Amino acid sequence: QVQLVESGGGLVQAGGSLRLSCAASGRTFYAMGWFRQAPGKAREFVAAINWSLGKTNYADSVKGRFSISRDIAKNTMSLQMNSLKPEDTAVYSCAGDKGVSVIGALSDERRYDYWGQGTQVTVSS
Repeated sequence: QVQLVESGGGLVQAGGSLRLSCAASGRTFYAMGWFRQAPGKAREFVAAINWSLGKTNYADSVKGRFSISRDIAKNTMSLQMNSLKPEDTAVYSCAGDKGVSVIGALSDERRYDYWGQGTQVTVSS
């Protein structure tokens, strides 16, 4: 059974930092990504990483502030979030891509086959 389990969310003041982790079990992926969904808004791409190459992609809104990484041996992915802003408040979910989709962009949520339950990140002003 494939599972993705996020951890590390919480409440932080603007300008602070949080580190999210996603532990994958049951299989490895071609790529993994982070998406977020704020109340009343559509889910949006945050960052993604190619598992074997380590190549990363970021949404413009988080470039320079967030950093995605993976630990191949542990089959885990992390998202280091610095200089957090109130507009970063959302439920953050990790997702796994088997690599069989015809959709090209790692930023497209339709590529992803497995999803975690999500973890809440709240940034106070």
